Amino acid sequence: MKLSKARPQPAWLRHFVYRKESWRTTWKLRIGVLVVGIAAVLLTRPFWTAPLGRSLVCTEQAAPSDALLLENFDPDYLVYERAEALRRAGIASRIFVPLTTYEGQQPNDVETGTASLMARIARLPQIEGIPIRIIEPISMNAAYQIRDFLKKENVRSVVVVAPGFRSRRSALVYSSVLNPENIAVGCVPVFGTDTPETWDKSTHGIQGVVEQFMKLQYYRIAVLP
Repeated sequence: MKLSKARPQPAWLRHFVYRKESWRTTWKLRIGVLVVGIAAVLLTRPFWTAPLGRSLVCTEQAAPSDALLLENFDPDYLVYERAEALRRAGIASRIFVPLTTYEGQQPNDVETGTASLMARIARLPQIEGIPIRIIEPISMNAAYQIRDFLKKENVRSVVVVAPGFRSRRSALVYSSVLNPENIAVGCVPVFGTDTPETWDKSTHGIQGVVEQFMKLQYYRIAVLP
């Protein structure tokens, strides 16, 4: 049986439609690329985990200042403990702790009690609460409210004591808000078991670094002036 040949495409038709060959990857190639990618991440982990962790940490600057400002959005006893060591070293005598509140109200008893308890255990003689309202983006709007409080108190310099992997973002936020008001900002990062060299050894450490990395990029791109 003789098969008829396909009719040739008219020359004018190429101005409106055309035919092209399409290539698609197989599932074997996709799995292979995934396996190679995972292997590359695991094999090169010693080379990038520590630099990634350090990129989230502020440069420690603890010159004598008017006050210490304790990051308290996720209460961490180690922050209070480090503040006491800085106080004893003569860095600052006043200790400020932001406490969340609602419009026209005082900070709730639970938050105030938690801050007071951690300060007492850390042997901080006295802390001064700074009432702040939670408005997104939280860190930036908190910094504006803290700025107004510091200006009323005639505070010209603070050292921010913050959890280590949050500290770079805190330093950037407070510097951008306080420096234009001639309020100098120092920074002291505080670490527990997870450090820039060890964070990838635990699920909690990985979660914390990934979260802080994403938040830092968000603030750099969308929030900071």
